[in-house]
Amino acid sequence: MRPGMLLLAAVAALSPIAAPPAAAGAQQLTWEMLRPADQPGWVPGAPASPAAVRQGEVLAQPLDGETVSLSGYLLPVDREGDLVYEFLLVPTPGGCSHMAHPPANQVVRVSMPAPYRLREIYEPVSVSGTLRTDLEQTQLEIIDGVTVIESGYALGGAQVAAADLGPRRPIPGVDTPWSFLRN
Repeated sequence: MRPGMLLLAAVAALSPIAAPPAAAGAQQLTWEMLRPADQPGWVPGAPASPAAVRQGEVLAQPLDGETVSLSGYLLPVDREGDLVYEFLLVPTPGGCSHMAHPPANQVVRVSMPAPYRLREIYEPVSVSGTLRTDLEQTQLEIIDGVTVIESGYALGGAQVAAADLGPRRPIPGVDTPWSFLRN
């Protein structure tokens, strides 16, 4: 490795904010870009209405096949210990397992060529790769049973890196089974 590259690698390792693992020319996405402009933002914990579910199936078709980068929270689908082989990327921590699920256009199913070493549930990560519009249902085993989450997008062969998305705060007005831990 050239000396300049070694210094660059050392600085990147010390940086508290991990840069997205963006592939060359990747378009940086926001969660708003994955839903129709006329659809209101998803409110974690809000009851899902049939209209909201139908709107959640409306996907950003122009993004299909684009190389993109997106940050969010990792919810493991396939894991062995701390190694994650496939996961759902969601916009907020906690949004899936014990609260109302985000609509399909706010969930990305991510698979990687090599497992990602998980440090914590709902770990903030940045992913990049080729986005595919793909409505799919995923069954998740959670502590007290099974839940099914629908994703509207898939990112295969993704590059994944830890991200610093700021401090995690409880969502105001949303009660979870873990609320007693805040007392």
